[in-house]
Amino acid sequence: MTTPQHAATSRSREAPQGDEEASSELRLGEFQNVDALTHSEAALVINALVAKRRVDRKNVNETEILQKTTDYLEHFARFRRKENVEAVERLLTAHKELAKFERAQLGSLCCDTAEEAKTLIPSLTDKITDDDLQELLDEITKLMGYGN
Repeated sequence: MTTPQHAATSRSREAPQGDEEASSELRLGEFQNVDALTHSEAALVINALVAKRRVDRKNVNETEILQKTTDYLEHFARFRRKENVEAVERLLTAHKELAKFERAQLGSLCCDTAEEAKTLIPSLTDKITDDDLQELLDEITKLMGYGN
């Protein structure tokens, strides 16, 4: 007796269009050396732009996409105060051994441990020691306690 064939339970996945990969080896293609923002930095930029447009009474053009982006950043931005966002950016920028993408990921994810950070951002593994990474994460965590 043969078992009946069942239909696939998930959609097939499209093959990636480029060679971009953020795994143990960081290959970002044309975005390799492009500045990357943390969620908190992106929220500051977008909120400042919208506020300026409102003050200038220009067409703010608050589209659904802009509203969804703002909502997303509001939810996931770990730091609200400009001073803290800038302090985190200074901490991360001091680590020249890390790619801009990796620094932005660290500033957005706010991992508790070096092990967690290296699991979520595998390209960090051979770039920074666990002790140095933990020290950086601890400094970022301290800033989360300062009024966010």
